Amino acid sequence: MNGKYTVYEQQTAKALIRWEKELLRTPGLFEKTSKAVQTRINQVIPEKVHTAITAAVKGIVRSALFTMDYIPKNEPLAAASLAERDHKAAELLAFYKKLAAAEGAGTGAGGLLLGLADFPILIGIKMKFLFELAHVYGHSTLDYRERLYILHIFQLAFSSQSIKPALLRTLAEWPETSKSLPPADSFESHIDWRQLQQEYRDTIDFRKMLQLVPGIGAVVGAWANYGLLEELGQTGMNVYRMRWLAARS
Repeated sequence: MNGKYTVYEQQTAKALIRWEKELLRTPGLFEKTSKAVQTRINQVIPEKVHTAITAAVKGIVRSALFTMDYIPKNEPLAAASLAERDHKAAELLAFYKKLAAAEGAGTGAGGLLLGLADFPILIGIKMKFLFELAHVYGHSTLDYRERLYILHIFQLAFSSQSIKPALLRTLAEWPETSKSLPPADSFESHIDWRQLQQEYRDTIDFRKMLQLVPGIGAVVGAWANYGLLEELGQTGMNVYRMRWLAARS
């Protein structure tokens, strides 16, 4: 273990090893069964629903990347330890999980149309959380490279097992990756929108599509949104912890 690490950082490094193994593990029977059920659900959902989800993903992500809408008003946190940042990140995540659950319950109780409206709202909540999380760990989202970093975290949280290793490697090697990024005014052309939309939609469909089922929408909406924010939060926090430790090594 690196002698420069504090005791807390040493414990975090060990936890990250376990997290990475879990993140990259081969899908088990439950995941494979869920995927089969999800495929069946996809087949009965109208195409206009899938089209709406696809448009929502691209619209919200483009807004996050290319406008000032999601940039926090507060400055990135400076002069704080990893333990202090983790504590603030946990508080931030708890707030956004409650927000997402309340939003999911409200739209889930409203039937198909409000259920569909939940998709772009939830993506916006996720992006807002990630932008604030970046500032907790000391990274300014005014830098377009940090916004691209956030996009990679988003993809890592909501992607299939087949592309997670490449995404994690890109994030782990970010100092080198960022050097080869195109200029701010042209990097959109390097984003694979089709893959981003498809991976996100397929990853969340199983839970979110159940929200559109009459009678159970409110309960499922709250459950799905809370769980999706938890997954995103843990992924985001661990990636920023990984980056912190790499900078300290």
